[in-house]
Amino acid sequence: MKPICVVLTGAGISAESGLPTFRAEDGLWAGHKIEEVCTPEALRRNPQKVLDFYNMRRRNAAAAKPNAAHLALVELEQAYDVKVITQNVDDLHERAGSQFVLHLHGELNKARSSFDPDYIVPCYQDLLITDRDPQGHPMRPHIVFFGENVPMLDQAIDLVSIADVVLVIGTSLQVYPANGLIHQTKANAKIYLIDPNPNTGFIQRHVTVIAKKATEGVVEVVKQLLK
Repeated sequence: MKPICVVLTGAGISAESGLPTFRAEDGLWAGHKIEEVCTPEALRRNPQKVLDFYNMRRRNAAAAKPNAAHLALVELEQAYDVKVITQNVDDLHERAGSQFVLHLHGELNKARSSFDPDYIVPCYQDLLITDRDPQGHPMRPHIVFFGENVPMLDQAIDLVSIADVVLVIGTSLQVYPANGLIHQTKANAKIYLIDPNPNTGFIQRHVTVIAKKATEGVVEVVKQLLK
């Protein structure tokens, strides 16, 4: 049996493929205020603006390509049972070839009913305000907005709790509830933090820090783990 490696990824790994990070220094996300495009209230108040924003993000993600960090994680599957848990909503991990990807915050390439959260369909084109589920309810991006529950959190906790190795890549893990995942690791799990500006304050035990961007640091760590 292969040892289990759980990988927690955030905006930093996608940024190196040209996708804007979650929150820039000016407090905006891709030029928008969070409360205008990523809350249930925003969807009710101005659904067209929310759809336009995610349609733009979907187009940008489709044009991006997996980078060396995404590809190195696929290479790691030679020796490890790799489980990717990502806060990102793009599909770069899947396109790189990762066999298991759990999206904590939803997926750009899916839409769901605004009434029935279990009605989820593929969405590779622009989502229109006229799109409806079979009962006639409006469709919405399959994204976990601020203030909404994170349906995949329990599964993520279960995975982290059995990991032999944990890689934290391109995320400060400051966003609730994802920031609690690192505390679910086994006492003897090896933890690697790969980030050019590492924040170790959220980890209360030993962690190996690689203060490099993902395309450099992940490749370096994967080479070490495959030795």
